[in-house]
Amino acid sequence: MNRSDVLIVGAGPTGLVLALWLSKLGIVVRIIDKTSAPGTTSRALAVQARTLELYRQLDLSNAVVQKGHRVDAANFWVKGEPVARLPLTGIGEGLTPYAFLEMLPQDEHEQLLIERLEGFGIKVERSTELEGFEETGDGISARLRLHDGQQEICQACYLAGCDGARSIVRKTLDTGFPGGTYQQVFYVADVQAHGPTFNGELHLDLDEADFLAVFPLAGEGRARLIGTVRDERADRAETLGFADVSSRAIEHLKVQIEQVNWFSTYRVHHRVADHFRNGRAFLLGDAAHVHSPAGGQGMNTGIGDAINLAWKLAAVLSGGATATLLDTYETERITFARKLVATTDRVFTFVTAEGRMADLLRTRLAPFLIPKMASFETSREFLFRTVSQITLNYRGTALSTGVAGHVHGGDRLPWAHDGEGDNFESLKCLTWQVHVYGDTSDEMIAWCHEHHLPLHVFDWRPAFEAAGLGRNGFYLLRPDTYVAIADSSADPKVIERYFKEHGIRPFFGSP
Repeated sequence: MNRSDVLIVGAGPTGLVLALWLSKLGIVVRIIDKTSAPGTTSRALAVQARTLELYRQLDLSNAVVQKGHRVDAANFWVKGEPVARLPLTGIGEGLTPYAFLEMLPQDEHEQLLIERLEGFGIKVERSTELEGFEETGDGISARLRLHDGQQEICQACYLAGCDGARSIVRKTLDTGFPGGTYQQVFYVADVQAHGPTFNGELHLDLDEADFLAVFPLAGEGRARLIGTVRDERADRAETLGFADVSSRAIEHLKVQIEQVNWFSTYRVHHRVADHFRNGRAFLLGDAAHVHSPAGGQGMNTGIGDAINLAWKLAAVLSGGATATLLDTYETERITFARKLVATTDRVFTFVTAEGRMADLLRTRLAPFLIPKMASFETSREFLFRTVSQITLNYRGTALSTGVAGHVHGGDRLPWAHDGEGDNFESLKCLTWQVHVYGDTSDEMIAWCHEHHLPLHVFDWRPAFEAAGLGRNGFYLLRPDTYVAIADSSADPKVIERYFKEHGIRPFFGSP
């Protein structure tokens, strides 16, 4: 038990997904967490479309959708009345198999991941804390404090810090974590209640009162309330109870509380670590970046970190790539994290800003603009693409090259679906693969066969053109389903050169 390929510190969604992906790829993992039991009062709710797409690789998507709640609309309230409604049903129609907003509380989400991980024979080691570590010549030597108080020296090839905003891994690496903390104190409450806002849709109060959002959950009358606490109450955040929360916003949204299942307060930070990697140690999720809850991006971004790193670690550990592949993790993920923090910061500031001008913008301008924007398909599509993370790309980075049709190297492969099929079906395999839309050369077919590289040739159809895919070229897809090469030729030497330049042998390691 004290030797593994990868030691994962932290068993939140990021650590659990990393453990799952690595286990699926045959990598020996050990996952520890200092808590005695899984969390029951977690804040994250939204499972974005891109996460659901990637979850297909673990056969998790359907389970998440079945357990969660699909939100049909977002409603905006001012002075106790609904003033704008943004329909969300099919808002991403034609862009993804998951063209909706899915809500699943983080604690239920984690339990699903834990059960799947146990299917690989891996259990989270609870009440086990990382006290420190150092890099040796060929790995990591970590000091653990076990549940019985005993100390253990653990050996691993690599260490993954998924241990949250107060990460001991980040502190041990002495990596800077610049940013700041918002002045508002937030509260989160899981409640049983009734009223017009308990119709299965999302509701937000834009008024000058304390900010409040009502997030629907699966089950009659269940919802998660997320709001702000201002004035002098913020100075005693640690001792606040639900009774201390301003009733003004709750009354504005006509929420009739029957029972408070749990309640907690917290402060929101906006920070990105200076580095996501130092030698054999990596930072993921909240250990690497924290930001406002605007747009439900945090948990999904951490899961994206895990998937990006998992296939690269698996390739290196299995002999399918040189260790230089791991350099691309920080490059690809830190750019997105910095952009995300800046974007969510602007949204958060608008929603929670105080003062007469801010109130006028929220209560007068926003209710006027939201229905206008919602009436245009292009604006609805832009909103969905951004929030769902399907526009996240790695263009211009080391592993991304070329363009074919409207698709660039580094892009997420566009989804194309019609009555004849779905081009995402083959993406369930955690392997490198080639997609061709139209015709390809005999050389390409022979080369892929010889090198055990899966080749999927789709007869050309209008749906592919509509999705922006190029005809008769090829797309080399990474194991995380992002495009490595987009090329308009049918020349396998392009792929051969790519693998040679990057030290990759794609037929190694993947089941």
